[in-house]
Amino acid sequence: MEDKTRLAIIGGSGLYSMPGLQDAREHDMDTPFGKPSAPVVVGTLENQRVAFLARHGIGHHITPTEVNYRANIYALKSLGAERIVSISACGSLREDYAPGHIVIPDQIFDHSHGRERSFFGEGMVAHVGVADPFCRDLSKQTYEAVKQTNTTVHSGGTFITIAGPRFSTKAESNTFRSWGMSIIGMTASPEAFLAREAEICYATMAHVTDYDVWHVSAEPVTVEMIIQTLNKNTQIAQEAIRNLVRSLSAQRDCDCENALASALITNPAVIPAETRQKLDLLVGKYLK
Repeated sequence: MEDKTRLAIIGGSGLYSMPGLQDAREHDMDTPFGKPSAPVVVGTLENQRVAFLARHGIGHHITPTEVNYRANIYALKSLGAERIVSISACGSLREDYAPGHIVIPDQIFDHSHGRERSFFGEGMVAHVGVADPFCRDLSKQTYEAVKQTNTTVHSGGTFITIAGPRFSTKAESNTFRSWGMSIIGMTASPEAFLAREAEICYATMAHVTDYDVWHVSAEPVTVEMIIQTLNKNTQIAQEAIRNLVRSLSAQRDCDCENALASALITNPAVIPAETRQKLDLLVGKYLK
């Protein structure tokens, strides 16, 4: 496919484009799950083809729960993406993860609701393993890429996803802290789980914008606060992505590309033809 790319970037709050992409081309796509949040922009960065997708749409008009996560991941998969790095804003639930820092989390706690969490259903069942929801190899490479920017970056931590779009109450924030959560946001789930079903490596570059509302000596989180911090970190994110693209290994040193090998449980003979066709991009190689 023309413009086939192996790396995709999903931009969250504050990052709606990817400056520096050369020979950029917009793909106004449709998928069996509907349209993605925005046209996917594919261009050349450091001599590699890179795709960019604005999670909340151009102009940020889509709430976290309204995001069509399935269409977004499916669209990137159809363009050949083997790896996805998510750029996300987050609040910190730990004193040592301060505003302005970047976190590369290694775990997710899904506390969202009202979202489509799987590509499967309609006559085909798959139970994909997500004990480690982020790709360890891509997360490690992303951490090293951010580290080269001389920014304070933390490796590891649990990212709790809330439904939003409102921020937490103090009672909720303190409860999440008591559960051992590290950072809080609104979009990690089900994005990471869908990427695993699509056999795409997935890592998150989470930008700490605030201390949520638990910190007694800090101002409660506001949209203005988030945007100010993200504006400062935009250049860092772009530099880190360049570093990653330059150093990204050609081969994947993980099991993400075979995530469905032992996940499909439905007898192929009973899978409806329409469902088989709808999911061919994801499971075709296993149903031949």
